[in-house]
Amino acid sequence: MPAAIKGTITVDGQEITITNPEKLLWPNCGITKRIYLEKLAALSPYLLRYCRDRLLTVIRYPHGISGMSFYQKNAPDPLPAFVQTAVHENINYIKLQGLPELIWLGNLAALEFHPSLHYVGSELPCEWMIDLDPSREVEPRIMEATAIVGTVLTSLGLSSVPKTSGATGVQIIVPIETGVTFDGLRKIGHFVGRYVTEKHPDLFTLERLKKNRGEKIYFDYLQHYSGKTLAAPYTPRARPLATVSTPLLWKEVQQNVSPTDFHLLNIEERLQQMGDLLEKVPPQPVKQLIAKLP
Repeated sequence: MPAAIKGTITVDGQEITITNPEKLLWPNCGITKRIYLEKLAALSPYLLRYCRDRLLTVIRYPHGISGMSFYQKNAPDPLPAFVQTAVHENINYIKLQGLPELIWLGNLAALEFHPSLHYVGSELPCEWMIDLDPSREVEPRIMEATAIVGTVLTSLGLSSVPKTSGATGVQIIVPIETGVTFDGLRKIGHFVGRYVTEKHPDLFTLERLKKNRGEKIYFDYLQHYSGKTLAAPYTPRARPLATVSTPLLWKEVQQNVSPTDFHLLNIEERLQQMGDLLEKVPPQPVKQLIAKLP
């Protein structure tokens, strides 16, 4: 075997060891670890916004996406001095606070970033996130389903932002004011989910067990809870085309865009043109709607 290549770089004053920079992480796209770290640096102002001060789970692929992988919740030992952690339910999570931590994790071949839905030390959600989870690996109706849910939210007086999961599904994010609880979000989520499944029974299901869903799209309102995670906005995904979880315009949903349209090799240009679509939507009056539900 060839000898491992190893060096150091300095990021925001922190020295970080980089190993095997030419290792292919996404072979189909020609994305090496060096390219990946460059793309992470470009994504960092956006990705960090939705990971900072949260409990972080990563998925690591030491030999690239075609090799074995593992979820990492507990922080590895030893840790660099600049990496902060937080304990939640006996797990010592990494806190992804800045670019040095992001580059350090990238060097460890952490290819996906899944933060908690709440901040460290809080039991309150950061946002309302509806997860539309297809039962099929390729689901041509996913944007149709997304548009239907978006229309229902609009009818309730709520602005929202759809985002590709980077895999097969879509999440719809509603910014919320402080004070909304997880139980409240599950209550309004069940209300919306029941409505769309009754109106479109061939498209949506509330069935949790995948084997019982057939080809329907799962409207997941139960994911909201302390310690649960979902793919962060702007996280890369360990998929063959190096897709990135990307916020969308509603007109793009209407145009039936594909989740594979947004990936590490073009996301930087998109962000330069459009900025962070999530940041442009203010907190919505979710609390008032929850209070009106029976």
